Amino acid sequence: MVTSTVNNRSLARYSQSELKMILDDFLDHSVQDSRDKKINKKPGSTHNLSDHLLWKQCVERLEQELPAEQFNTWILPLHAIEKKDSLTLLAPNGFVRDWVSEHLVRRIVDVIATLNREEAPRIFVEVGTNETIQISSTDTQRSLEQKTNLSKKRKIEIGRKNTGLRSDFTFDGFVEGKSNQLAKAAALQVADNPGGAYNPLLIYGGVGLGKTHLMHAIGHGILANRPQAKVVYLHSERFVADMVRGLQNNAINNFKNFYRSIDTLLIDDIQFFAGKDRSQEEFFHTFNALLEDQQQIVLTCDRYPKEVKGLEERLRSRFGWGLTVAIEPPDIETCQAILMKKASLSSIILPNEVAFFIAKRIRSNVRELEGALRRVIASANFMGQPISIPLTKEALKDLLALQVKQITIENIQKIVAQYYKIRVADLVSKRRTRSIARPRQMAIALAKELTNYSLPEIGDVFGGRDHTTVLHSCRKINELRKNDIAIEEDYTILLRILRG
Repeated sequence: MVTSTVNNRSLARYSQSELKMILDDFLDHSVQDSRDKKINKKPGSTHNLSDHLLWKQCVERLEQELPAEQFNTWILPLHAIEKKDSLTLLAPNGFVRDWVSEHLVRRIVDVIATLNREEAPRIFVEVGTNETIQISSTDTQRSLEQKTNLSKKRKIEIGRKNTGLRSDFTFDGFVEGKSNQLAKAAALQVADNPGGAYNPLLIYGGVGLGKTHLMHAIGHGILANRPQAKVVYLHSERFVADMVRGLQNNAINNFKNFYRSIDTLLIDDIQFFAGKDRSQEEFFHTFNALLEDQQQIVLTCDRYPKEVKGLEERLRSRFGWGLTVAIEPPDIETCQAILMKKASLSSIILPNEVAFFIAKRIRSNVRELEGALRRVIASANFMGQPISIPLTKEALKDLLALQVKQITIENIQKIVAQYYKIRVADLVSKRRTRSIARPRQMAIALAKELTNYSLPEIGDVFGGRDHTTVLHSCRKINELRKNDIAIEEDYTILLRILRG
């Protein structure tokens, strides 16, 4: 049994602000909070439990039958929605939901069956709050359905598992271009053959480029081929929060069992594991257990994993066991295709020239593109006019003004050439002497840092170099900055000059 002393030491690995954030967001139903509610309100009150008689009686019976710690930890956090033929129990998060589903729901069924009802209701266990009005049929939350009948042998039916997947993030809805075609090809391969050669699959790139979309699409693809597979998507912060809850409630083994029983684990934004030693420790063992059983792991990160400070080397090494693939900012053609597809899905007529106008000027990421399109559509609806170039300019005038102020690759080349006392022509030439190659790598790295151009587009401006050369230059400068004070100083000075 894990003692409170061990729990306190484990939690001490986190900063106070970090723990506060986790607990505020995820532990609204902590044990102490539950006990306070128990003191101030009787089981069955609207503050915590359903007013309906059935659940109230069930809770009172469970309070008598279960150990106090188990009752406070797993039953009191539940809210209930009772309908004529169903009872939906709402858990604060997936960890509680799964523990109740696997360990307590049969007990709940038995209790309800003894409450002198001719037809006991179906029971669902979902993630939600007491403000939830209904559970949507398209919701991706996992449910465990059980039905009992006193006159017949009780039958337990397992309903659809929770995945955390967004229904609109599918391969069909993903617009492919040069910047993401390799990532999509790898994602399709994983969806068709989970646990195969690309395990783990790690997709990295900036914000809003489609990493999460592809991750969800993989989950949908696997479930389409294997409906019974246990597929779970979550943000890395959810993993941390579930682990903390497990430590608090002496249920760390339940936490481990849940995560190591998954067939396909999809974890977003692994850079948030940086600096969290205990979280990395647990994820390391979870990672090993899943790979040993040939279960698929898919991860995303906002940068190349080896560049994430505070991430243990043993994790970085394991991330490289499978396939690591980048998603770059989309080129103009891909941006235009994305806009046209989004407009089509909304039954909006978007002229090609308007899509090209937006794509040419707003290229940082897909989210900004979609935001710009929404503004244009809203403006057209408000003004009662068809979408046109003049209307688009007016709707996006503040965004377009910001784009004008952005740094260009040509300006970067000019500043770098002046700084190193060489010609701009040297930067785009084929010359490989150190006096030229190093400034060229510096300029390329700065272009990647300060502009929204994709790697192939940056390569084109630097004498037609391919994207692998651009990527090598960026990584080379990043490595040199860590070990060479002069390079770090040059980079910092050039950044300051370019940013004004």
